[in-house]
Amino acid sequence: MRGYRFSKFTDDDKRSPFEKLLDIFLELLTHTSGDVDEAIDWIKELDEEYSLTDESYTIDDFIEELKRRGFLNEDKSKQGGLAMTAKSEQVIRQRSLEQIFGKLKKGGLGNHSTNKVGRGDEKTSDLRSFQFGDRVDQIAFTESIQKAQRNHGVDDFRLEEGDLELYESEHKSTTSTVLMIDISHSMILYGEDRITPAKKVAMALAELISKKYAKDKLDIVVFGNDAWKISVKDLPYLKVGPYHTNTVAGLELAMDILRRSKSNNKQIFMITDGKPSCLKMPDGSYYKNSMGLDPKILVRTLNLAAVARKAKVPITTFMIARDPYLQKFVEDFTEENRGRAFYTSLKGLGNYIFEDYETNRRKRTR
Repeated sequence: MRGYRFSKFTDDDKRSPFEKLLDIFLELLTHTSGDVDEAIDWIKELDEEYSLTDESYTIDDFIEELKRRGFLNEDKSKQGGLAMTAKSEQVIRQRSLEQIFGKLKKGGLGNHSTNKVGRGDEKTSDLRSFQFGDRVDQIAFTESIQKAQRNHGVDDFRLEEGDLELYESEHKSTTSTVLMIDISHSMILYGEDRITPAKKVAMALAELISKKYAKDKLDIVVFGNDAWKISVKDLPYLKVGPYHTNTVAGLELAMDILRRSKSNNKQIFMITDGKPSCLKMPDGSYYKNSMGLDPKILVRTLNLAAVARKAKVPITTFMIARDPYLQKFVEDFTEENRGRAFYTSLKGLGNYIFEDYETNRRKRTR
């Protein structure tokens, strides 16, 4: 058995008591799906066990400060209870962004570069000669004057059309992304919490798009026995249900959303930990099979992967599982879609999404 040597703990954290407790409390809110009363019970238990506070600043003082600073308010649905505010939801998303993606450098207008240059939106450092019809605000005046001096000399200085130089520009494209999140029961099965990291990734991606790519569109679809849309503000409250995994319903809804999008670039991210195990039948009943890969369900799922491929919608699958037969399903699904697949640990999930999102966003548009 591996041994460890412990030394006396020294707290070098210079933050205020409120800031230290807030960090813990926001993490608890994510785990409790936004249940403030449960999160308070948890932090009180942690305080009793680890002495997070002292007489000069108690948990009660912390709760009062949360209310005073606008993180909590009275929950009208239950007497005496507390609820999160829009401010606390925003802070949780920002915290997820920093946890998952790290500190991002400040971006530009929130658009996405393509490989195409010409009459575009954003100037680059490359130059080309002026052509009739070009925008005058793209003219590089310093370089044009220098060229005119070389062409005509200082004594006979004049600026002609052939002297004009323009900055090349990059076209910007927007991307429509649907993020699919599996909320079937297996996301909390065997004592492993997989839904909390998935929620954090979703919140981080939403915050990333709003801050760095403001013109992009993100829709979030959750799927269990059925599939439905949720808003960004609902993410902290997302819970796993007693559901099977109806991947077909999730893909059908995602494709329906993207068909209505006018964006040139469309893509789907799917976070799941299991095989498809459910279909909704025409009469409204459910066909379910949790044992192995059911051919009936598998064929419907692979057919949708092919439909997305024909529509030029890549699907990036993040499989939070290592079972060989599950990996085989993802391999077949990815091959049918010509998409991407990652078999990732929960810890690395956010980094994979960030890298792939950045890659997908650099597409040539026509």
